[in-house]
Amino acid sequence: MISTDALFRPFRIGEMELPNRIVMAPMTRSFAPAGIPGPEHAAYYRRRAEGGVGLILSEGTVVDRPASRNDPAVPFFHGEQALRGWKSVLDSVHAAGGRMGPQLWHTGAVKSFLTDWVPDVAVESPSGLDAPASARGKAMSDADIADTIAAFAKAAAEAKQIGFDTIEIHGAHGYLIDQFFWNGTNLRNDRYGGPTVRERSRFAAEIVAAIRTSVGPGFPIILRVSQWKQQDYAARIAQTPQLMADWLQPLVDVGVDVLHCSQRRFWEPEFPEADGVGGLNFAGWAKKLTGAATISVGSVGLSSDFVSTFNGEGSACAGLEKLVERMERDEFDLIAVGRALISDSAWVEKVQSGDWAALKGFDTATLTELV
Repeated sequence: MISTDALFRPFRIGEMELPNRIVMAPMTRSFAPAGIPGPEHAAYYRRRAEGGVGLILSEGTVVDRPASRNDPAVPFFHGEQALRGWKSVLDSVHAAGGRMGPQLWHTGAVKSFLTDWVPDVAVESPSGLDAPASARGKAMSDADIADTIAAFAKAAAEAKQIGFDTIEIHGAHGYLIDQFFWNGTNLRNDRYGGPTVRERSRFAAEIVAAIRTSVGPGFPIILRVSQWKQQDYAARIAQTPQLMADWLQPLVDVGVDVLHCSQRRFWEPEFPEADGVGGLNFAGWAKKLTGAATISVGSVGLSSDFVSTFNGEGSACAGLEKLVERMERDEFDLIAVGRALISDSAWVEKVQSGDWAALKGFDTATLTELV
């Protein structure tokens, strides 16, 4: 039996102390048809806090911009009702001894794979594209960009005021911020575009800087990033460690405390040509290059990656040996768990106690309700 002690060391990020290294990954649930989280959301997140999750990151919650969501059941993080709903969720998590942050989101031009719904106004993106050579919606004006930056900063300030412990900016998976990073969807020739990833990161950097100003020092800012896109799993922002540094270092410099590095399988090396088959993963390289704390994620505790989930298949349990080995050598600081926590709210507690036989795999039936 393996020791999981490395997963249960405390960790401090700015003013936030965590009892262990396990994070609940943000996962869209689409159960807020009016954009307002309700009692069922509070109970859902509370169960994960009671089950021992160190830090809960909420499902994606959208900022105050027209067409910021691509699904009518995605919750808002703006407006009196929505914020009151999130305060109730947070109070439930805190009562159970948990820590929590909302994931702040703008979906950009990307369509939802769950619904054919479209917003009443045109979707927006850097260059009016939802994928390379695929036109959809409008290119953002300078005024659109400025208003979006302000919307993120306002949401972060309200999260802190409500009492959240941190916030996460969704800058991954082909959504709005990631569309600025990606040269396939950012064809701009102004200050928010350009041939280099450092130039295309300006939009994200200005969001981070505005958030840092709005929340002050000490309040942790997490930024989720990914190489892959839902539009193209093989897409890469950074082909080399130097390009990764050019991409991520400016974001850390303006205020990101933690880089949440999304990949499909956490055990896969990011640059095998640089350090071998068993080399550092995405989060490992991001930590090495920037010095920031990092969260890794990707098929933790499950036998198959999320692609099969989109096809309606479940995933059986898998061992944690690969994870523990990387955590023991501090390759990254925290590990996010997604689908395993949807099906099993007590997953963390069972791992800590060594009750491996009681662990549940991922069952797609649990996607139909907040259990």
